Amino acid sequence: MRKQPRQARSIATVEAIIEAGAHVLSEFGWAGFSTNKVAEAAGVSIGSLYQYFPDKLALVEAIRRRHFDHVLSVIREAATDEKPLRQFARELVRGMIGAHSIHPTLHQVLLDEAPGDRGSRAAHASFQARYLEHYAAAVAQYRKRRKDTETMARVLSSAVEGVIHNAARRNMLDAPELQKQLVELISAYVSGGKAA
Repeated sequence: MRKQPRQARSIATVEAIIEAGAHVLSEFGWAGFSTNKVAEAAGVSIGSLYQYFPDKLALVEAIRRRHFDHVLSVIREAATDEKPLRQFARELVRGMIGAHSIHPTLHQVLLDEAPGDRGSRAAHASFQARYLEHYAAAVAQYRKRRKDTETMARVLSSAVEGVIHNAARRNMLDAPELQKQLVELISAYVSGGKAA
């Protein structure tokens, strides 16, 4: 980001630009993504956009980081308050589906189409590390005597991520049966097959 917003109005402008950027990127993919389209969708001048983002790659990085932060907050919130396992699973599924329903194709575009630089690779590596830490902490709550919580966290996060991303690609995120089965999968895996 070229300039950090300080006042409420400039913060709102940056948020509008990032949200419009996510919408444009999700709708048109990387090939159709342009700062002019984003500025128009955000209702700001192209000059205002360039005041904060030097180019479209910087804007994509801001979109990417916001998505990462949203996903991390979902996991963190689901894992708070030593709640029953099934409740954790329901909240995790609901939150992950919500995070991926805002712009269903965004994640795929960010991973498969939008270019990144060393900074984006570092941000993704940092996200992955924190992502697994949150899953490991959640698993540890329910599997207190297990030594392999890190491996379980990797398997669980990959399973949840795979189901969510495939459902997003197929426009099935709102399918109640998919949500129910994902809750069952999480509960059964974390409990070791015991009734959760």
